[in-house]
Formats: sequence, C-alpha cells, structure tokens
Amino acid sequence: MGDYYVYILASKRNGTLYVGVTNDLVRRVYAHKNDFAEGFTRKYGVHTLVYFEEGGSREGAIQREKQIKEWKRRWKIELIERVNPEWRDLYQEIL
Repeated sequence: MGDYYVYILASKRNGTLYVGVTNDLVRRVYAHKNDFAEGFTRKYGVHTLVYFEEGGSREGAIQREKQIKEWKRRWKIELIERVNPEWRDLYQEIL
C-alpha cells in the first residue's frame, strides 16, 4: 500500500488545530476544505493545511497521529512553526 500521512489543519494562525491521518492527503484535505463530512473541522472552520509529514505504514502513521494528539498545544505549534513559520496553507504545494 501507499504511504500514509499525518497532517495538521488550523482555523487560523494559532487558532483551533486538528490532527489527522490519511493515505490520500490531497483528497482528505480537499474534503476538509469543502466541509464534505460533518464533524470537528466543519464545526470549527478548520480548513488550512499547516503541517504534514509522511508516516510510512498505516500503523506508523496512526501511532504518530496519537502521539501528536497527546502533545501539549504549545508543542504542536512549535512543530508547525519549525517547518511553516508563516502558517501558510500548504494545500497548493501538495497538488
């Protein structure tokens, strides 16, 4: 199977964060951006892809997603700002 990704969406800089995992990053972020599924990202307007990393296997990506979800908010922000200090939307870069 293909690689899996762990990603973080934000409502705005330092706003609400969402951590997810997928094997099709483009499709999944597109679905979030267009509110195709009811849930957290739709309810809170979390549509900006601010971070992603390859997680390799499904199991590895799920483990990494759980790890990041357990982190303090400050740690998540530091992770994002290490690679994306301007909090720009990375969606165009993955197309």
